[in-house]
Amino acid sequence: MNGLPLLHRLESARIVLVGAGTMADAKRRLVERAGGTCVSEAEAHQARLGFVALEDEREAQAATLRLKRLGLLVNVADRPDLCDFTLPSVLERGPITIAVATGGASAGLAKQLRLALERMLPASLGDLATRLAHAKKAMRDRWPDGGERRRSLDKALASGGVLDPMDAGSADRVASWLSEESGAGAVGTVEIALTSSDPDDLTLRQARLLGTADRVVHPRDIPEAILVRARADAERVLRDDWSEVQDEDGLTVVLHFQASDA
Repeated sequence: MNGLPLLHRLESARIVLVGAGTMADAKRRLVERAGGTCVSEAEAHQARLGFVALEDEREAQAATLRLKRLGLLVNVADRPDLCDFTLPSVLERGPITIAVATGGASAGLAKQLRLALERMLPASLGDLATRLAHAKKAMRDRWPDGGERRRSLDKALASGGVLDPMDAGSADRVASWLSEESGAGAVGTVEIALTSSDPDDLTLRQARLLGTADRVVHPRDIPEAILVRARADAERVLRDDWSEVQDEDGLTVVLHFQASDA
């Protein structure tokens, strides 16, 4: 990654905005949508972040340096080389925020990708998230064990599952899903014999298993590009002899390269 994606809570926060005109107005609207308040450079000592929206390059550099000396993280419009952070193209569905970023390479590309996602994702996605948030206690009561609870939710949210996020009617089924006697998601040990070091060569089933596994057992030669397709909180177990892996609670995925016939 060329940057660490973060969601910064700005409710009631003061954010310095240096500049005027169209670029500055766009930054102001974005800050206010997130609950923050734009202030002048004179109030920078009370601020968390800074935005610089100046056309003149020397003026932009000087303002950026002043704000950084005060300890602020700064975004500079149209000058990614001066930025401590960049602004993604944002898609909102209720409490769900999806950000598309290119690391400053092309805001136009990020926008078009966001528009493509707008067309794909149902408007009901935010309602599904809200209902799942309200159902957290009910889920803990139904599945006291955290691993079982996560696997049950993974199964329900999977493609074709009862709560498939791409299904416009899934939000209306949260209550019935909680009351039904449905089993948890996959458990046990699953072997994935890789045919390539390219993560794009994973089958849909392999990608789904890797993305829901509780632990990933792998030898040293498995590329990081494949390992990062697993959940960020999945346990990683480095083991060259994958044949000795024992079944444990939850889902274990064992990765290895397919042996050559030669």
